[in-house]
Amino acid sequence: MSKPPFAALDLAPPRIALTPTANGGFLATAPDPLGPHDPSLGRLFKAAVAAAPDRTFLAERAAGGHWVSLSYAAADARVDALAQGLLTRGLGPERPLLILSGNAIDHALLALACFVAGVPVATVSPAYALQSQDLSKLCHIAELVTPGLVYVADTEPFSRALDVLAPLPVLCSHDGAGRGALTLDRLALSPDRARLAGVLAATGTDTVARILFTSGSTGMPKGVINTHGMLTANQQMLAQIWPFLNETPPVLLDWLPWNHTFGANHNFNLVLRHAGTLYIDGGKPAPGLIEQTVRNLADVSPTVYFNVPAGFAALLPHLERDEALAGHFFRRLRLIFYAGAALPQDLWERLEALSIRLLGHRVPMTSSWGSTETAPLATAAHYPIERAGVIGLPVPGVTLKLVPTGGKLEVRVKGPNVTPGYWRRDDLTAKAFDEDGFYMIGDALRLVDPASPEQGFVFDGRVAEDFKLNTGTWVHVGALRVAALAACSPVLQDALVTGHDRAEIGLLAWPNLAGCRALVGAELDAAALLGHPAVRNRVAEGLAKWNADHPGSSFRVGRVLLLADPPSVDAGEITDKGYINQRIGLELRAAEIARLYGDDPAVIRPG
Repeated sequence: MSKPPFAALDLAPPRIALTPTANGGFLATAPDPLGPHDPSLGRLFKAAVAAAPDRTFLAERAAGGHWVSLSYAAADARVDALAQGLLTRGLGPERPLLILSGNAIDHALLALACFVAGVPVATVSPAYALQSQDLSKLCHIAELVTPGLVYVADTEPFSRALDVLAPLPVLCSHDGAGRGALTLDRLALSPDRARLAGVLAATGTDTVARILFTSGSTGMPKGVINTHGMLTANQQMLAQIWPFLNETPPVLLDWLPWNHTFGANHNFNLVLRHAGTLYIDGGKPAPGLIEQTVRNLADVSPTVYFNVPAGFAALLPHLERDEALAGHFFRRLRLIFYAGAALPQDLWERLEALSIRLLGHRVPMTSSWGSTETAPLATAAHYPIERAGVIGLPVPGVTLKLVPTGGKLEVRVKGPNVTPGYWRRDDLTAKAFDEDGFYMIGDALRLVDPASPEQGFVFDGRVAEDFKLNTGTWVHVGALRVAALAACSPVLQDALVTGHDRAEIGLLAWPNLAGCRALVGAELDAAALLGHPAVRNRVAEGLAKWNADHPGSSFRVGRVLLLADPPSVDAGEITDKGYINQRIGLELRAAEIARLYGDDPAVIRPG
């Protein structure tokens, strides 16, 4: 039976040019050139202010539960006053602003003030300050950045971190007199318009806008330089492939953290580029917090909805059982977008089924691919796709180099959206680029159909994550993980794939508590759910069917151990946006791996 059509959406047509290379690989580019774009985010913001001064720019829930909003004109006045204060206190290219707190209006205004004043803003995961036991990552970052000010919304929750960072001067939103902290109201000064205009005019494509930290696979966090030109070029790329954004200013409800490129660069800058509205979502895909997102979606109907797969997995049970919530969610939704990790096909089909039931047509779903080092957009599926996994084509201005490596095609990236390197780490910068100046991201891609390259690429795993069984057979972790989660839907949230130098593949899996409770029909705690026969049977039966359809040793899952404790943010096992680090997870969970391959009765053995 044919599916209902997609809702009409103005998207750029799929086009690609391929050029063979001497090593058996090829270069891939978009035939359409990148158009002109603003040289700085500060000027992008000023253009939005001029275009829609009275439109709501930012909104967040206040402590009393009501929404507090700020227009573009009101934001502009506050940003200029804060920019003046930053300059007066000596912040500049070598003395950035270090932000430890999460998403909020004050955080956004400070970042914009930095863009206007030509001051780099270094945003750090709040977990480094609030959850870390030794605060070593935070200390490393502060030493590397040499900030002129350290911002926290409230000093009390961050007191231990601020003690360690002393004597760095502290900036806060509220009363910090007990610590001698400067408040935002005291930082804000009457702007010297001529000085601010001169600074803004001098801020160009090579000026550092953001320093975003990624721990990578080893060692301490690396500071990825994000220049103004990288970020404004990336928004021009996005504007060219999504022309529909010019029809109506986008309205976003977004939780994705601003210490990551998805939330900070892709989504926040999208709102700036099109003078849209951003509702800051205080929820996230975790028990006790997803409920905040659900409450917010009951108030806000987004026009584009961005999330990571873990976010959709947490949200879907609520949409499926609450018709009014789902109706409000889909009321004016033009596009559903996932990134950060592969989306299990089961989640795709459940979202699609909801849109068909409520609207009579399919809301287009799509994804892209890139990293902090690529601002982040490098490819995008800007055309209708029928299933999860397609990451699309190179966007205008980007060149991909596909290099044959270990039976796969390793991908490397060049373009105006690519970082010049790592903050004060020339050694890391030198290792990150190949002899032709392409950034070596460490991922593999493959064409959906080499005979029809305009169908785009699919992600083919992290080159460094794949491993061999003791038979010498390669296991491709990324694809297997997504397939296994889909096979066990809706009871698994995420998993680590095990089996290096062993006889069979195993999974260390985290349950989707909402999905498990819906299955068993009871509000049980996590420990009870993990041992519940219905949950265990669902995992066993789902993987048994997968194994029957995929009997080869490189696909067959032989054992599963459900994990009661959540993945560790502090140790880098999971990022703020819900991406599991396979390598770190396996290192941390040696004891669980031993249980998985032992005789523990808790291990599930699919038939």
